[in-house]
Amino acid sequence: MKSEQISNFLQERIDARDFPSAVYLVAEKGEIVFQDALGFAVVEPEKIAARNDTIYDLASLTKVLVTGLLCAKLIESGEISLSDKVCKFSAFFSTKTKSQITIQNLLTHTSGFSAWKPLYLNCNSNFLSDLVNVISEFPNENSPNSVVTYSDLNFITLRFVLAEIYGKSIDEIARKEIFEPLNLKDTFYNPPKELQKRIAASEKGNEFEKQTCIEQSYDVSKYEWRDYQIWGEVHDGNCFFMNGISGHAGLFSTAEETFKIAQQFLASQTILLKPETCALFRTNFTKGLNEARSMAFQLAETPDSTASKSLAPDSFGHLGFTGTSLWIEPETERIFILLTNRTHARELPFVNINATRRRFHELAAQHLDEKR
Repeated sequence: MKSEQISNFLQERIDARDFPSAVYLVAEKGEIVFQDALGFAVVEPEKIAARNDTIYDLASLTKVLVTGLLCAKLIESGEISLSDKVCKFSAFFSTKTKSQITIQNLLTHTSGFSAWKPLYLNCNSNFLSDLVNVISEFPNENSPNSVVTYSDLNFITLRFVLAEIYGKSIDEIARKEIFEPLNLKDTFYNPPKELQKRIAASEKGNEFEKQTCIEQSYDVSKYEWRDYQIWGEVHDGNCFFMNGISGHAGLFSTAEETFKIAQQFLASQTILLKPETCALFRTNFTKGLNEARSMAFQLAETPDSTASKSLAPDSFGHLGFTGTSLWIEPETERIFILLTNRTHARELPFVNINATRRRFHELAAQHLDEKR
């Protein structure tokens, strides 16, 4: 069942060329209340309409749906703790400037690392140990007393920690620990080629990242940049360099299967965690800092959060660069999912859709309140 107001609003944003498609899902107490698909998931090289089961590149939602969830499982089993130093798992972090960085720092983006670096221009190989070695040598560009909204480097490092503990790659870990127990069929890293026409397309080439590298004074002349339509493979350049598998990006899924993973963060609905573990996702670990952060998530009490004022302050959520978002309100057990592909068939600069995300949450919360 769709919400006319939400669907009409999102169609307006499609008509305004913010993004070519949108799929949304709003749930309460484990039941889907509203959902709809609008626009075209693929515009080039052919037109394919979005459907409720369209598969999207979730981008940084990977940080919470895979890495954050796996870290919670390890904390629960006692194999790691938030206070563990990263140097316990990697000798590269034993230096004077990195030895005090903890698992909590990585999960809350308070490690001091910058938001992003083009590892494909900094590393000679894509071996995970080589990548983490290079990351450990980057200078601390931010104060440990501040939150960096998007620090991919933190979650690439967490991918290394997970691999050290499990002895497997994160895609294998996620399949065994998350996807198979939840019986997910359309959630994976590196989607099968035969599913391409069910996948929302992304940017043509990696022009956005290329321009960002130029702005940061990198020599981009020797790198083999993608110049084709990215469709069915990960958009993020660092994750692509890592063969489509990482802790910060790489996950593809549908709205309904994203919802099934999102339920694992709610104490009354989870089957992968102990209910008490779910408190970690609504706990503010960065009180007094510029952003309110729980474990892997941002909290709605953060100023100008995309949750909007309609969601409770301890609601937690995350965004993805490709145009995806997930927010969860634990007290009401409400889940809000909005998947778009704002990087597809759009010229640079891509539209900032945070105002659209806020309005989506306002409309959805209002409709749920009216149905009570």
